[in-house]
Amino acid sequence: MQASLVEQAAGWAAVGLANIVREYPNEIRHTMSGPDDRPLPREIHPAFYGSYDWHSCVEMHWMLVRLLRVVPNAVPDAEVRAALDAHLTPEALAAEAAYLAGRRSWERPYGWGWALALAHEVSMWDDPDAARWARAMRPLGDVLSAQLAGWLPKAGYPVRHGVHTNSAFGLSLALGYARDFHPGLAATIGAAADRWFAGDADYPGGYEPSGSDFLSPALTEAELMAQLLQPADFADWLGRFLPGLADGRPAALFAPVDVSDPTDAQIAHLHGLNLSRAWCWRRLADALPGGDPRVAVIRAAVERHADASLAQAAGSDYMVEHWLAAYAVLLLPT
Repeated sequence: MQASLVEQAAGWAAVGLANIVREYPNEIRHTMSGPDDRPLPREIHPAFYGSYDWHSCVEMHWMLVRLLRVVPNAVPDAEVRAALDAHLTPEALAAEAAYLAGRRSWERPYGWGWALALAHEVSMWDDPDAARWARAMRPLGDVLSAQLAGWLPKAGYPVRHGVHTNSAFGLSLALGYARDFHPGLAATIGAAADRWFAGDADYPGGYEPSGSDFLSPALTEAELMAQLLQPADFADWLGRFLPGLADGRPAALFAPVDVSDPTDAQIAHLHGLNLSRAWCWRRLADALPGGDPRVAVIRAAVERHADASLAQAAGSDYMVEHWLAAYAVLLLPT
């Protein structure tokens, strides 16, 4: 699969470059303060105005940075850098931070998590351009970190479904940046996950998927716990959470889902479910000891899910193409 991912990287980069400057169609979410408060996407989001909606545009920027960092010889380096330079400016990102400051955004925690993942991606790359982008991202990273830290202690219950407000996936995306720049937030994330998930057992994974999922509630929760628990503790927790994994149960989690209409925005989400499951399965396999009997079964599930939807990440309908490539790039080894 690794060779195939690298071969497709140029196509995904082309998708990202086109998406981040495509302002329309645009599903803008903006609470209006009066009849004249009708801004254009580019006015309120000077960095992330494209790719249909804010979080998808953030994802596309993350994807372009990850491709440059991980497979620079497989993508048009100069063109990608120029596009990122045009968007990740101090002025544009300061405006993004000012707009999001104090807002109870529907981007919580999904878009917040992707923005912090982007900030982390540029900060961990030893590259002069990335260092400049990382500095420009800090105000936005600080705003979103503060908002996340303020919200989590009040969030008594997790959201356990497979779309944007899924709690586990958003926290997983935010965790790397929190550990490097806001250790207090990292501790808060750990406390929330422990409160919500530590006691989970016999998860009903056979009920998945729902009809518009692009995330697996079961696997995103397990992936987050893999980051937070010590390896032996995680192996034990996973055994309680999904006790049938070594035998390929629940079967619903191991079988890729069918996508009947990729032009339907909600049904098209299921391509993302295949790819996000592949990413989660890979992360779980990497977190378990090599001799664990669950590893071989899990790695086979990675391949099946990736094969089911990787081809849709470029050259497909815009309802898929404005976001799916980011989930394909998650599968690239780092």
